[in-house]
Amino acid sequence: MTGEFFDKLETRDAMTRSLALQMDLPKQISRAKESTVAYKELLADVDASSVVSLEALAKLPITRKSDLIDRQAALKPFGGLTTIPAGQMKRVYSSPGPIYEPESHVADYWRMARALFAAGFRRGDLVHNTFSYHFTPAGFMFESGAEAVGCAVFAAGVGQTELQIAAIADLQPTAYAGTPSFLKILLDKASESGSDTSSLKRALVSGEALPPSLRASIEAYGVSVRQCYATADVGLIAYESDAMEGLIVDENIVLELVTPGTGDPVAAGDVGEIVITSFSDAYPLVRFATGDLTKVLPGESPCGRSNQRIAGWMGRADQTTKVKGMFVHPEQVAAVVKRHPEISKARLVVDSTDAIDVMTLHCETDSEIDNLAEAVEASIKELCKLKGQVSLVSVGSLVNDGKVIDDIRTYE
Repeated sequence: MTGEFFDKLETRDAMTRSLALQMDLPKQISRAKESTVAYKELLADVDASSVVSLEALAKLPITRKSDLIDRQAALKPFGGLTTIPAGQMKRVYSSPGPIYEPESHVADYWRMARALFAAGFRRGDLVHNTFSYHFTPAGFMFESGAEAVGCAVFAAGVGQTELQIAAIADLQPTAYAGTPSFLKILLDKASESGSDTSSLKRALVSGEALPPSLRASIEAYGVSVRQCYATADVGLIAYESDAMEGLIVDENIVLELVTPGTGDPVAAGDVGEIVITSFSDAYPLVRFATGDLTKVLPGESPCGRSNQRIAGWMGRADQTTKVKGMFVHPEQVAAVVKRHPEISKARLVVDSTDAIDVMTLHCETDSEIDNLAEAVEASIKELCKLKGQVSLVSVGSLVNDGKVIDDIRTYE
């Protein structure tokens, strides 16, 4: 932790990063396959030594966050995805579902220090941490990262606005961790009451969107705000630097974007579902689909960090909906598209006419096959068990927002 960067990994050139991936991926795939019950089955036919590239990784099966509840119910408590039992972990947490998450005896287990450092946190800072310490790991995620940077932490937790404001006035913390909306509440309430919050100079926020207007209103109080994207299972995924041009992907994960409902990589620049392979010893998640959408930004960050950048959170990938009382899943739409190679991209729009559900599959294609629409309609009926219309559109005309199913029905 010297100078502008947390470590030398952040400024590696593409070749060095690629060579490291060639070495690290086979080891992690082997660890997952040999040390966990779930991946022993899921990766049974995989030769770990051959997984030396993103292309090879993309051929492995997806593990979905949405499947964790069933997996953990069948094999308690972690669904067979950890290398050590619960009793050997440092802590265990619960997110809504419930989904249970482990923390092993590793310093900065969620790797949050990198994001905090990029946000300007330094040794000697006192961090006012308003993330929850109850059930979910958010509070400890940021505390362990702050500890790794060398910061002290006031474990404020959530709520109790008046007490939080009093603590800020008394303790004079220099940094804040929490949601941006709660920081705005604290600063506004303190201003109204005349309480002193001038010690706060920097903040790392997460857990919700940070629109420009909210950032500006916080920074008007003299607090520099940066954001990060993290999950309880994976830890840090990406973080903002002073360049504020997208979020830089963490050095200790592999990030892919796939078409929702599939494991297929999206085209460059397209919005897709975030899939993570982590290098955790205790929880070696392989191609873990988070259910969140984003897109990769071209080029490198002006700040000098060289890893890929993402646009931030752009919605949820789980677009399952009900049509005429039957569920329609993104996987079914993907199956229709795969059956017809003439289709480069598709979007199922669900609407209603006179209270009757109508679904139309809009398909990008440059094919001149006369009966393509009829053939696709037949596939929809077979694979979705519902009748659907087909609209053939020109390549590049569909909105690039990651949606496979767009439910535009209104209920008045």
